[in-house]
Amino acid sequence: MKQLNCLIIDDEPLAREGLKTYCDNLSFLNIVALCKNALQANEHLHNNDIDLIFLDINMPIISGIDWLKTLDKSPLVVMTTAYTEYALESFSFEVLDYLVKPISFERFLQAVNKVLRFSNNIDNYDLFFVKSNNVLKKVLINDILYIEAMQNYMKIITTNDTIVAHTTLKELKDNLPSSNFIQTHKSFIISKSQVDKIVGNLIVIGNHKIPISVRMRKDVLGQFT
Repeated sequence: MKQLNCLIIDDEPLAREGLKTYCDNLSFLNIVALCKNALQANEHLHNNDIDLIFLDINMPIISGIDWLKTLDKSPLVVMTTAYTEYALESFSFEVLDYLVKPISFERFLQAVNKVLRFSNNIDNYDLFFVKSNNVLKKVLINDILYIEAMQNYMKIITTNDTIVAHTTLKELKDNLPSSNFIQTHKSFIISKSQVDKIVGNLIVIGNHKIPISVRMRKDVLGQFT
């Protein structure tokens, strides 16, 4: 996987180090520099190929948003701030995500998976990461058979593994190309390409039988006809 060169821009030392610690858990994120203000970051941006910026908003000299206004072409940007009120303005600059401090690792990982999708041209991406038993696991999208929701956890069944991840069905669905993945039930998402047959209200994938809800039956069957 291609490494993404990153800048972390925040005037708070603890915030910079916290984000660096999160990034260090992901081998494809390469921290080029930790910057205490946007002007310092400007030099690194012009002297390096930067793919991704983690950007605070309320900083001395120039705010993160005002700095974005000065850039002709910006790398991918994820906002990291203690303030919720700048979200709408930030998204007008096409930032990918807006993280409000304190930032949990799960929320950080959700943003990074969104970055992966964009850096791999939306529907052509082929993987994402989930946290499972305090370990980050890579999930290859082509290997997924189906996903089952289990209260606060998700069970991802692949061709050679079952991964239990602390996330939500919506977050996982956002990481999957809609052209091949269908929600068949409030608790299940399946891969169309892995389906062997449909029998009544059940989708059969190998030895697995996945239910189709009455409410979703018409839409699900329409995907196969």
